[in-house]
Amino acid sequence: MEPLNALVSVTNFMLIPAFAYGSQLALGALGITLIFSILRFAHFAHGDTMALGTAAVIGGTFFLQAQGVSIGGLPTALLAIPFGILVMVLYLLAADRLVYKYFRKVKAKPLTFVMASLGVMFVTNGITRLFMGVSETRFEDGQRFIFTIREFREWSGLAEGMALRTAQATTIVTALIVMVVLFWFLNRTRAGKSMRAYSDNEDLALLSGINPERVVVITWTITAILLVLAGTLYGLDKGFRPFNYFQLLLPMFAAAILGGLGSPLGAIVGAYVVAFAEMGITFAWRRVLTYLMPEGMEPSTMMQLLPVDYKFAVTFAILVLVLLFRPTGIFKGKVI
Repeated sequence: MEPLNALVSVTNFMLIPAFAYGSQLALGALGITLIFSILRFAHFAHGDTMALGTAAVIGGTFFLQAQGVSIGGLPTALLAIPFGILVMVLYLLAADRLVYKYFRKVKAKPLTFVMASLGVMFVTNGITRLFMGVSETRFEDGQRFIFTIREFREWSGLAEGMALRTAQATTIVTALIVMVVLFWFLNRTRAGKSMRAYSDNEDLALLSGINPERVVVITWTITAILLVLAGTLYGLDKGFRPFNYFQLLLPMFAAAILGGLGSPLGAIVGAYVVAFAEMGITFAWRRVLTYLMPEGMEPSTMMQLLPVDYKFAVTFAILVLVLLFRPTGIFKGKVI
């Protein structure tokens, strides 16, 4: 039974949280890779626009809760996501028209777009803090757990317990559905094929009659959907604090670059690699090893390779190694 207890322990404290975190990163990294491959610049405002979209969802959630609206055991925030998407679509299209469109027209260099996105980032951050402040906001409601540690112990008869929170299950299921729908859209619909053609060869796409402004609008719309979903799921799982979304910029970019910029599949794979690397290297393996090692040889330390505070150092190390040794990423995307 000891190996089973070890498996349950690592699943409860590392595998499930890493899979949920990786799903959140995957949605964000997909938006980054779409913008880079189609609009051809690194969108440094990604984290803060994610925070603004989540703030809109939180506002809609509080309004629905005040009206007594709920959906059983699921978070009410799921009902407010369409409102957050609408706000984010309008905001990103406004930012594109006021900022990015001019630089596309004059065919500015990618670095100019990056600097412009930094300006958008600071403005967006200020708007989010104006409405939400800087303190943590919890907006999760409904049934907190699908099953608890006690229920699992009673069901399995094991000494070690496992719990599955509703936010984690919602994140994983939603992310998988969105990924499938996105791949279907890109590969099966006319709009998706136009986006891919524009990404592969802009001049040839224009000669084929593809409207570039329509491609831009679709790209920002899809990005808005991905941002709001990723931000909302992350907030439900870990709470909402604007600065935390700025910190997500590094792991999301690391995931997109690791998988290969311009490759949606690469962004997904890279996100899960980054998430499991962060969680695995900062995980305290003592509890798991105690079950596996002979009696009397149990470790006396926490058996962490790095403290939790250094998890972003893991991401930064992955990013540096990829840029040094395989800048095109796992799936040979575009070099940043």
